[in-house]
Amino acid sequence: MNLFELDAFFNSFLKKEDFAEDPSRNGIQIQNAAPASREIKTVAFAVDACEATARAAAEQGADALVVHHGLFWGGCETLTGNFYKRAASFIKNDLALIAYHLPLDANNPFGNNYGLAAALKLNELQPFGFWRGMCIGVRGEFKNPVSQNELLESLSKITKTKGRLFPFGKSQIKTVGIISGGAGEDVNQAAELGLDCYITGEFAHEQFHSAKEFGINVISGGHYGTETMGVSLLKEKVEKELGLRTLFIDLPTDL
Repeated sequence: MNLFELDAFFNSFLKKEDFAEDPSRNGIQIQNAAPASREIKTVAFAVDACEATARAAAEQGADALVVHHGLFWGGCETLTGNFYKRAASFIKNDLALIAYHLPLDANNPFGNNYGLAAALKLNELQPFGFWRGMCIGVRGEFKNPVSQNELLESLSKITKTKGRLFPFGKSQIKTVGIISGGAGEDVNQAAELGLDCYITGEFAHEQFHSAKEFGINVISGGHYGTETMGVSLLKEKVEKELGLRTLFIDLPTDL
């Protein structure tokens, strides 16, 4: 399997063409020296493309690094400063880079949000959360209501991050909306649907009072913590279906 074939495998179910408004350059962002002929034997996975993840992947013999947050976000970058260091760490090691951003947030069942919902054992899953006309989140409900702290503890175990609870709603939670990463501003969409709790990665100061006034519980599980799910599920899929050697580069930011 070469680099083009590997990316085609990912896009066969992630479908970047359905996310035209995503600022990320989804798909291959940096090729290797011989993308059509070099065999991909080892694939590394990480949340972020940066100098550290590229070096770690190269040191462990990876041919390609697959990430959620790539290097290129629509505009043209000059190869200077720390951006040069990031790009150079791929090129000098002949390490290819593949990134899938919103397609990996939204995918059912391999994305961040559906993956978190499944891990929490939510039922009756439905698409939820629109950004620039693209649906990227999921909502569902528990068979039996759980307490605020029970949900916080469950999420924290899944994300391996100490989550934070903003207890502005019902003490017993049945319905939940999830949008991973930096989606605190979308709490209003959860409130408009009358959900008991909204789970995201980051929850900022300017969103605090709105959530309190809406009367909805919010749990922030960390941007990094809530977005390890998608790349981990991709890793498992590649192992199972392609039989390639895989590895996960875990570099948490605690944010």
